[in-house]
Amino acid sequence: MGVRGLQGFVGSSCPHVCTAVNFKELAERHRSEHPGCTPTVVVDAMCCLRYWYTPDSWICGGQWREYFSSLREFVKTFTTAGIKLIFFFDGMVEQNKRDEWVKRRLKNNREIARIFHYVKSHKEQPGRNMFFIPSGLAIFTRFALKTLGQETLCSLQEADYEVASYGLQNHCLGILGEDTDYLIYNTCPYFSISELCLESLDTIMLCREKLCQSLGLSLCDLPLLACLLGNDIIPEGMFESFRYKCLSSYTSVRENFDKKGNIILAVADHISKVLHLHQGEKKLEEMLPLGPNRALFYKGVASYILPGQKSPWFFQKPKGVVTLNKQVVSMCTDPDSNQKLLIGTDSEFNLEAPMCTDPDSKQEVLICTDPESTQEASICTHPEIKQDPMDTEPEIKQQVTMVSDPEILKVARAHHVQAESYLVYNVLSSGEVECGNSLEDALDRTLPGQAQVYRPVRQRVYSLLLGGSQGDASTCPTVKEWFVYSGNPLRHPDLVRPLQMNIPGGTPSLKLLWLSTEPGIQVRRLDALLACFDLSSLKEELQALESPFQALCCLLIYLFVQVDALCLEDLHAFIAQALCLQEKSTAQLMDLQLDHVDPRAVQLGSLLVRGLTTLVLVNSACGFPWTAADFMPWNLFDGKLFHQKYLQSEKGHAVAVLVEQNRSRLTTFHTLKSIVCKACVKENRPVVSRRHWRAHHSGRWGRQGSSSHRTSSGHSRSGQGQHWRDQGPGSRQHEPDQWRRY
Repeated sequence: MGVRGLQGFVGSSCPHVCTAVNFKELAERHRSEHPGCTPTVVVDAMCCLRYWYTPDSWICGGQWREYFSSLREFVKTFTTAGIKLIFFFDGMVEQNKRDEWVKRRLKNNREIARIFHYVKSHKEQPGRNMFFIPSGLAIFTRFALKTLGQETLCSLQEADYEVASYGLQNHCLGILGEDTDYLIYNTCPYFSISELCLESLDTIMLCREKLCQSLGLSLCDLPLLACLLGNDIIPEGMFESFRYKCLSSYTSVRENFDKKGNIILAVADHISKVLHLHQGEKKLEEMLPLGPNRALFYKGVASYILPGQKSPWFFQKPKGVVTLNKQVVSMCTDPDSNQKLLIGTDSEFNLEAPMCTDPDSKQEVLICTDPESTQEASICTHPEIKQDPMDTEPEIKQQVTMVSDPEILKVARAHHVQAESYLVYNVLSSGEVECGNSLEDALDRTLPGQAQVYRPVRQRVYSLLLGGSQGDASTCPTVKEWFVYSGNPLRHPDLVRPLQMNIPGGTPSLKLLWLSTEPGIQVRRLDALLACFDLSSLKEELQALESPFQALCCLLIYLFVQVDALCLEDLHAFIAQALCLQEKSTAQLMDLQLDHVDPRAVQLGSLLVRGLTTLVLVNSACGFPWTAADFMPWNLFDGKLFHQKYLQSEKGHAVAVLVEQNRSRLTTFHTLKSIVCKACVKENRPVVSRRHWRAHHSGRWGRQGSSSHRTSSGHSRSGQGQHWRDQGPGSRQHEPDQWRRY
């Protein structure tokens, strides 16, 4: 994350950039300097997930009660000190950072493979040095913080830009995170989350002014330096030869510095002694070997320019104004090169969006923009575009989204920004979604990955969101999915076709689901939710259950119909852990000890938690028929507890033992098991014991003559005798209309 090599350089070569500070003292000083203003810290939440996840156990699917407690303690400590926290989460991956996103996901795959190798070899969880955050941690952290009464926001672009903008515009005490980009932005002070001692509120402040002094640069030079070194926008190799040229002519190479440290010093020296000489006389592309990369380079530099700021590396004069929905886009032009820098101010969210046009190639480059006004999709053009008739510049591209209804987009956008939904706005605005790595064993060919298991659910959601008033999947556009699963090289997105919905009474419109207050609308919303899982016929049975068991049963029925490789012992473990969890304290869960760690149980835990994140998507798409608490993991799932029940069930322990000899739990257990098993039988998918399979199928796990990955109608996904992994998700041989690879 951030600028290549800068973190190590600051730590080893410029330690004076790091200053020990105390948040309590800083807050007190802030109050005295700004009477009546609450000291506010903007938190880059994605940088903080590893810091927040303090439970010892992480491999079993997440210790969610413990995690919720650690978050509550974090919030309480700052609140007690009189400091307000604003949490920002990444809401989408920008196109120019997709390559970097893919690179990290593939790296994570290798790390996960090493984790499973360790578990198989040692039958225990690896050390913290191999720590991998539990699936769904970022998504559920949003809901946990909102439950704790915190202001939690989801970004409409790369979160670090919105964090830096918010901190600058609201005169915040500082930014708390772990990303060297915050050393580049000219914004409020930047504090390290990794160095934070929560008990005392001591941490390290990284001072960009001191960094500039060390490098002989000014603050406005830092974006230029960041791009020449390489960051998430500019590939590291783009200016590699230029950096070594700087190094070869750098006369102050210090032997006690490492190679990267000397390169940073050499590039900074080139900026201060060479580029500064001709600044204002020559265009930037004449002083740097930009070549065909000039547009991308301008984009990279401009991405650090916050609202109200200018860069001396761009020559600007006001040229025209374009009104785009609620955005006012002001245009600046270099009189010599006609290089354009457009700054778009979103009045509703107080963010700005710069754009650069490469003067030679005429290539337009959008910078850190609100995707509602700039996403490149291919379906509907938003009509609310006005252009100043006095403006003589080329017409700005119209907003292109997957749906044309501005009211629906506005509602989806608001839910997205307030961190109340998951992926819905991404589908509606750009038709592109992503999901990162899960703890899945690529070598276990019996269990499908979560991306494939829940894809039919997502396909029905896409139909609901994009099918118009009739929910007609045949006319829906495909959705680009960047989902990580075994065998997917992530070179291209999967183009996923929506699936037709079968909702009693027909498919309601989004306006009805999202905006209606008429009596009975909650019934329609629940019908839509169940239809996404193809469980409409089980509405009465599920409604008879108390929450959170409705959500649990919904997921278990879907999973056991969909995946043949799940057995009765698995079902027992899932149900028993959810029942026992209800009456266990956080301390009891922390004290649980496991005999050993089973790799299959690791993947099953991850699979269920990803099902809960899928419920977040479905619930928000259907107008929130269930309250979020009904499917939050701290109310339904504990990784260690599930693992314990799984191991007991595998050993053949009686159900009474699994529910810890509690008569009330035993009654509920049989009720839940009966509902799941009957539903599976209706789909010609009886749930039987693992021992039954071993006795009849020579150790092969999965049903004879059938894929272990099923459709919700009970038929094999990949055809008779074919294993589910034998054909990729883009296979058209057996299901030509389901999906295809891009």
